[in-house]
Amino acid sequence: MSTPLSSAEVRASVPLAGFTTLRLGGPAARLASVTTAGDLVDAVRGADAAGESLLVLGGGSNLVIADEGFAGTVVRIATAGRRFDRLGDGVVQLTVEAGEDWDAVVADAVHHGLGGLECLSGIPGLVGATPVQNVGAYGVEVSDLLVSVDLLDRRTGRVTTAAAAELGLGYRTSVLKGTDSAVVLRVRFALADGGMSAPIRYAELARVLGVEPGERVPAEAARGAVLELRRGKGMVLDPADHDTWSAGSFFTNPVIGEDEFDVVRGRVAERLGADVPVPIYPAGDGLVKLSAAWLIERAGFRRGHHGPGGRVALSNRHTLALTNRGGARTADLLALAREVRDGVRDAFGVELSPEPVLVGCAL
Repeated sequence: MSTPLSSAEVRASVPLAGFTTLRLGGPAARLASVTTAGDLVDAVRGADAAGESLLVLGGGSNLVIADEGFAGTVVRIATAGRRFDRLGDGVVQLTVEAGEDWDAVVADAVHHGLGGLECLSGIPGLVGATPVQNVGAYGVEVSDLLVSVDLLDRRTGRVTTAAAAELGLGYRTSVLKGTDSAVVLRVRFALADGGMSAPIRYAELARVLGVEPGERVPAEAARGAVLELRRGKGMVLDPADHDTWSAGSFFTNPVIGEDEFDVVRGRVAERLGADVPVPIYPAGDGLVKLSAAWLIERAGFRRGHHGPGGRVALSNRHTLALTNRGGARTADLLALAREVRDGVRDAFGVELSPEPVLVGCAL
């Protein structure tokens, strides 16, 4: 292998299924694990200089890899390190290397009495992926807290720092998503000292905590409630529980124009009755956000709905999660995803988009 990897172990023909939360995916021609940002930069620069196909792999929690695998080099990020810097006025900057486990970082922030990240508890994956996807849950998004990221720009080979405002952060997206032009090396967040959570915005979470939306609670209490809710939906990883063998929410909540929503509402009235309300959420001027889970269920797909051979299924606890029931192939998962996507489109005229990154495959 020509890529310079000064301290990385390089292996050939490595199955990738074990590196994804779906436990799916064929082999990588070569796989290297890097433990420092310097080695990560060297690996990517070397692969680019050699003209090699390259996949940078984090926690594998938002990834669907083809059964054929990846014919090039996979660089697995295993970098570690975090630092807390007090900036004054109750603000603490948390700097984290891209290879850190996300939930461990959230737990550490809460342990240090810092508020802001607690509603993002229990989300699998690594820190470096969070700004790419603008990860969000229970009324909080990474964009609410992000200060900046250090990036390797693959077009120039330079390491740069990009402020959050430069990343085009939107609902489950950023300028980094869907492109391999840059690699996240480390991330910085601005958190609040004092041990209290961010304002609780999500109605379900507020009910569990026994507070009104907008109130704050101890960050530790918010984290505990979020983990409880996520476990109830099969969204906290458990090797013994096939309901957690997923990529989390497979489809994003669609954002559509108000004119389109009038059409959707008409389709719902035809199918379900004129008195059935369609849940919507604000999404900016002239836009509304729909619930993908609501659409999936009203299109006739229930929890536990089986795909090919019963090897894949919608989670028994949450219709947004497509799960590997054991012995599945990526082709089975994609067939189930197409069935759900097409069913929602046929029923309501809404096109669902996948949230995970698809490598070597497509819907």
